[in-house]
Amino acid sequence: MRPRSRRARRPFVRVTDLFAEKAAARQAAMERRGALHRDGFGAARRAAGHALHVIAPLREVRVVSAYLPMRSEIDPIPLVLALIGLGYVVAAPVIAGRGLPLVFRTWRPGEAAARGPLGAPHPAEGETVEPDLVVAPLLAFDAAGWRLGYGGGYYDRTLAALRAAKPVVALGLAFAGQEVAHVPHGPNDARLDAIATEAGLVRPAGVSHLPL
Repeated sequence: MRPRSRRARRPFVRVTDLFAEKAAARQAAMERRGALHRDGFGAARRAAGHALHVIAPLREVRVVSAYLPMRSEIDPIPLVLALIGLGYVVAAPVIAGRGLPLVFRTWRPGEAAARGPLGAPHPAEGETVEPDLVVAPLLAFDAAGWRLGYGGGYYDRTLAALRAAKPVVALGLAFAGQEVAHVPHGPNDARLDAIATEAGLVRPAGVSHLPL
């Protein structure tokens, strides 16, 4: 009787724990953003002006999604008011469920808002639309266009789904001090086409799928 052969053991490969790396980066980014938020209103107005330099030349863009701010996120309302004044349809994201892409409802400042399952504010009512450009909040970003979010993956899934149907621009809105040397990222993370801050625009080289 032949001796039972042992299965060859797979070689041990040490893999960076991306989740742990992101978690540590989030904690540091949250603290940094909290300090930057002290000059929030002035920074938000200046960032809005730079964001418009990205949006205005894009003739295909008519529907823009902009988040309802929470915590120490830079306020997108100055940008929203400017977009409405220019005739754009403005929407805001709604968390439809864990693991699902975001959906978008039309919204204007002053209209009713509700709290989603994770505490994120969203329009209480409104028409469901598909945006041509998504303004995304973030905890940190780098010069390559990688974005550090809260860990739910909602924007990554949403951008992948939207871009499978048509070209969609992803524009980060942030304080300039949120830029870091490197944002940890994986194969399912979506890059931003540009980031608008109070100090100007960050345009990642070779990332944008539309001319910006």
